[in-house]
Amino acid sequence: MDVCLITTKLIPMYVAVDIGGTKTLIAIFDVKGNIKNQLKFPTPPVYEDFLTTLANSFTEMGIKKPKCAVVAVPGKVDRENGIVLAFGNLAWEDVPIQKEVEKMLHCPVRLENDANLAGLSEAILLKGKYKKVVYVTVSTGIGGVFVVDGTMEPNTLDAEMGHMLFEHEGKLMRWEEFASGKAIVAKFGKRASEIEDPSTWYIISRNVAIGLIDVIALYTPDAIVIGGGVGANLHKFLDRLLDELAIYENDLVKIPVIRQAARAEEAVVYGCYALAKEIHAKPA
Repeated sequence: MDVCLITTKLIPMYVAVDIGGTKTLIAIFDVKGNIKNQLKFPTPPVYEDFLTTLANSFTEMGIKKPKCAVVAVPGKVDRENGIVLAFGNLAWEDVPIQKEVEKMLHCPVRLENDANLAGLSEAILLKGKYKKVVYVTVSTGIGGVFVVDGTMEPNTLDAEMGHMLFEHEGKLMRWEEFASGKAIVAKFGKRASEIEDPSTWYIISRNVAIGLIDVIALYTPDAIVIGGGVGANLHKFLDRLLDELAIYENDLVKIPVIRQAARAEEAVVYGCYALAKEIHAKPA
């Protein structure tokens, strides 16, 4: 295991668990939002093996009676029953992770989609500067969340931006089928990080803009934060993207500020912390 022990005799306040298709990251936060300890391990493909590894990791980190925990998952969540209905990149269905983690940690636990939590984390960094923030992750797929005054808008938590339909190359296609990181690799044979050719970025920018303008029209945000593997390369295509979006701008639909995500690997766990703190602050 890749273990990073930063303190000893730690009394954790909040625990964050970011479950990914290839790795899982556990982070312990103090009350001020500082990461005091973290541990990363490869995500076992078998759910029962994952639970065993997770429990052993909590023990190894010395976690005892935290105030609250949030588990981030790459899939569709039944928040009322604490069940993950389906994972985007793991063959797990209808798994009661919330109850399992509650048994391990003996504290309140909440499940949430990982893209939503990453967006919450990024929007909180902009709180006080922008009221309405849309976070869009352009990675293997496309997802996102709408955050108002540092709080995820509850009626949009299950929105699937990447599944919006557009006519593309003569047929109806989901946005993520032609604009995601996976689509970029399929079309150009390279990851976004490997692409330097301006003409290639022109095509990518156009495809991203086609969906992004609908997101702007729907939410009318003050700012958009773009994350994910493609978003990490925003500096390569931001000017071209703004040019493409300007084609669709009118008196009713204005192009907001567009920013690159500030956090990379730890955005999700910081979102977990923010939600955990919110949950713990609410009266029982």
